[in-house]
Amino acid sequence: MNDKLGNWVRSHRCGNLTAEHIGQEVCVMGWVQRRRDHGGLIFIDLRDREGIVQLALDPDRDLASHKKAEQIRSEFVIAARGKVSPRPEGTVNSKMKTGEVEIEITELLLLNRSETLPFMLDEFSEVAENIRLKYRFLDLRRTKLQQNLLMRHLVAKTVRNYFDDNGFIEIETPVLTKSTPEGARDYLVPSRVNTGNFFALPQSPQLFKQLLMVSGFDRYFQIVKCFRDEDLRADRQPEFTQIDCELSFVNRSQIMDIMEGMIGEVFKQAIGTEVQLPLPRLSYAEAMDRFGVDNPDLRFGMELIDITKNVAGSQFKVFASVAASGGLVKALNAKGCATFSRKDLDDLTDFAKIYGAKGLAWVKVTEDGWQSPIAKFFTADELAEMNKALSAEVGDLLLFMADTPRIANEALGRLRGHLGQKLGLAKKDDYKFVWVTDFPLLEWDEEQRRHVAVHHPFTAPLEEDFDLLETEPGKARAQAYDIVLNGSEIGGGSIRIHDQGIQSKMFELLGIEAEEAREKFGFLLDALSFGAPPHGGIAFGLDRLMMILTGSDSIRDVIAFPKTQKASCLLSEAPNEVDEKQLQELGIRLRSKQK
Repeated sequence: MNDKLGNWVRSHRCGNLTAEHIGQEVCVMGWVQRRRDHGGLIFIDLRDREGIVQLALDPDRDLASHKKAEQIRSEFVIAARGKVSPRPEGTVNSKMKTGEVEIEITELLLLNRSETLPFMLDEFSEVAENIRLKYRFLDLRRTKLQQNLLMRHLVAKTVRNYFDDNGFIEIETPVLTKSTPEGARDYLVPSRVNTGNFFALPQSPQLFKQLLMVSGFDRYFQIVKCFRDEDLRADRQPEFTQIDCELSFVNRSQIMDIMEGMIGEVFKQAIGTEVQLPLPRLSYAEAMDRFGVDNPDLRFGMELIDITKNVAGSQFKVFASVAASGGLVKALNAKGCATFSRKDLDDLTDFAKIYGAKGLAWVKVTEDGWQSPIAKFFTADELAEMNKALSAEVGDLLLFMADTPRIANEALGRLRGHLGQKLGLAKKDDYKFVWVTDFPLLEWDEEQRRHVAVHHPFTAPLEEDFDLLETEPGKARAQAYDIVLNGSEIGGGSIRIHDQGIQSKMFELLGIEAEEAREKFGFLLDALSFGAPPHGGIAFGLDRLMMILTGSDSIRDVIAFPKTQKASCLLSEAPNEVDEKQLQELGIRLRSKQK
């Protein structure tokens, strides 16, 4: 039979007791981390969300509590009263916040017992993730995950305080809204009242936050749930959280300045790191030229070098033909990596092929010159030019990519990031930010044979590129900006189109007819016709930001109850089948399942 809590009141959390509390009578409650019987004295490590404190039970001090402690096992729930005392000489644990003290117990309650756990809760046990997610309520008892969620709370609090101090208003936007499929697939919710019609869960509050600017709220923010039905990976979830903002009467530099302040405050409060402001800024064109991707990791060098002109007249037909057809030949120098084995090089080639590359050329720089199957195709002058361009030295490994600009940049850029991780150049506790600006407004979709928006259809072009919308829309740049941290895009936004005429032109370029635009976005078009102010905004991925702040390898470790890569919840077994009556009420009939 378990004890009753009665009128016991917890006075302190376990992890907060220090030498300052010596001599005080305290009451603590929590879970038993470990029990140690020293043949008379019994010691219990008691844990709550703030940490662990040691309880000392002496039969000469309180025999009843000592006998009760003999029954206690790991993860039993107990309450204890006693006096905080210094630990005996030689038993101080300097690695623990509470390591100087223990509680001499005078009264103990056994509040609940625990069955044998499906896995150990210490930080060193290797447990399959599917088991961790099935028993997530146990997994969340782990110190690391509790620290992650406590830091997440601190970050959210810091964000709210910062925006409040800077004149922002927190406003909630609808969760049940209209399907306007322009990006990922929508999650649809059938309407019982309006049979045959569906709500959509929002991929972002984009349209509503623009409407708030038209409504005159000036500065809005929200920490908001968003939903996208897309293929998942380590840093994606079907439901995720954004720090969402919108501002009126501002330009993009002002928005970036304000958001830099928020980021600086978050890093200071969460991990005690001072972010050097202002953050560096790169144009999209420069980012692609130097790094091959629009989310470059600046923690290390190894920049991409364009050698197309150097090899255009060479005897190596693979390079020369790509150069002649308007493609790119790029290379990077992996310093000191000439010791890579043939298997290592084959692995790098296989990695590049994931991003569309047909192959990867390599050169080991030795005392005797280039060691490579392609060395014989170049003259001494061409070799000297490339060595100079790539700052090549003995012991270096040169990697070459020749393809269309898109494939050459992405494949070699992703390979650069892969090497940065493989060689230990990308340190988790080194935080390198960069703003990437001046993205293309549009890109051509070969399958659909039309332009599509790089960001979304409401992004404004650069004012100096307005005329290009009529003549060469593919060359128009957007008033868009992404903030990148250690190779991950943690936020993105843009100045919006606030002029109805320009918005209609944008829809036209995207192949959205006037009738379709009215059907999908009629309420926004109406709003733009009633004195919409210039406005812009940004959204940060809170989950991805927390993943970096906590040094986690998976986004699931910073979310209390995440989904698997198949978008299912192993804990609650969602999604699940529903009964026929519910389906009938919604006017839905399911096809027979395929055997």
